[in-house]
Amino acid sequence: MTAIEIFVLLCVFLVLGKIVRVQIPLLQRLYMPSSVIGGVIGLIAFNVMGDTIRPEIVETMRRLPGFLINIVFATLFLGAAAPKAKEIVSTAFPQLALAQIVVWGQYAIGIGLCGFLLMPLFGVSPAFGNLLELGFEGGHGTVGGMSEAFLARGWEEGIALGYTVATVGMILGIAVGMLLVNWAYGKGYVKTVRPFRKRSRGERLGIAERHDRPSAGKQTVLADSIDSLAWHIAIVGIAVLVGFGILQGLKSAEIMLRPEAENMIFNGFPMFPLCMIGGVILQILSKLCRVDLLVDKGQMTRISGAALDFLAVSAVATIQLSVVAANWMPLAIMIVAGLAWTVFAVLWFSPRIFEKFWFERGIAEFGQATGVTATGLLLLRTVDPDSKTDAAVSFAGKQLVHEPFMGFWVALAFALVYQIGWKSVFFICLVVLAVWVGVAFVLQRRIAKKRSAAE
Repeated sequence: MTAIEIFVLLCVFLVLGKIVRVQIPLLQRLYMPSSVIGGVIGLIAFNVMGDTIRPEIVETMRRLPGFLINIVFATLFLGAAAPKAKEIVSTAFPQLALAQIVVWGQYAIGIGLCGFLLMPLFGVSPAFGNLLELGFEGGHGTVGGMSEAFLARGWEEGIALGYTVATVGMILGIAVGMLLVNWAYGKGYVKTVRPFRKRSRGERLGIAERHDRPSAGKQTVLADSIDSLAWHIAIVGIAVLVGFGILQGLKSAEIMLRPEAENMIFNGFPMFPLCMIGGVILQILSKLCRVDLLVDKGQMTRISGAALDFLAVSAVATIQLSVVAANWMPLAIMIVAGLAWTVFAVLWFSPRIFEKFWFERGIAEFGQATGVTATGLLLLRTVDPDSKTDAAVSFAGKQLVHEPFMGFWVALAFALVYQIGWKSVFFICLVVLAVWVGVAFVLQRRIAKKRSAAE
């Protein structure tokens, strides 16, 4: 019965989240996702009902995000057409530079702040600083995917703390992001802004208009053989299987190469970045075998979106408030420092490395660096509703490099904090950050030369 109870509870929380969002204009103005609202409802319900909820329900629900993030990452490249290398370099490289500066800065600030200040003052775990990037840039899904790694290192509290940073980051990403949008509009940096008052009633409520409802994807197989949605879910499952096989292979290889090692790097290593590789492998094989038309990107996006919504509601609903309360001071210090860095990095570097549309491209990065990809796209749509800039194209192109690389580093950095110490990881982050800042200055000089030549 536990599986049925969990499924029913998650569905109830999601529906209640949507209903509450429709009824409360403030939540609409904040563009708060229904999954987060539903998660808060679940969190309140679990804490109010207390002992009336069987512990195994909450514990099983707490493990659900770690499974669902594998689905999200497995779908990233399934059904996607590979862009040309020249297009990626010309449009996406400056966007990648900004993203890398922001994320490595979050790592450096989080780990440095933890090691130099929070550990001596509050006695937090050495990996406490990793939570800043995990929650901000990574989000609920990444934290969920790291659950096994937290447990393997004996730091179960990190899961609740990570979900807290992710939840606060998403709220701050939307709220501060909209403040930045209004600031930019007042300064004249953007000309076209769709404020809340100019949106249709359906847009405010988050309900597609009856006459303009977007497609959820195309059916690539006929239902008399197999349902198209079932087919696509099965493909995702195979990608997850490939990721599982890669992880088992890495564990076996490490045991063979380092049989005497006390701490194995791949012990507790999350599977979600490897599931992404599984999806890439399947996409390449389908292209080689000329059956790639059987996989539709639209349906993969819907599967990913559904998994992400259920992931968010289960993650927020099962946050351990007692753990958060015991660590609220170091959490607050780190979150404020991380937010300050992200705002500074976006506003300082964007106008210097982007030749045009710097705010549109920067605000998309800010949204992702504090919330999720959807947050970045939401903020971008606010300042570029008709897609008249190249911001969306450069943002999407950047993801092809940024997501896979950072997915691996998230897992590796957590293990390295315990293997080689936080100071070494902090130094690595500073070096990589310095490299990307150097890249930013090269881009700035190139733009300055172009402008001088034009004049």
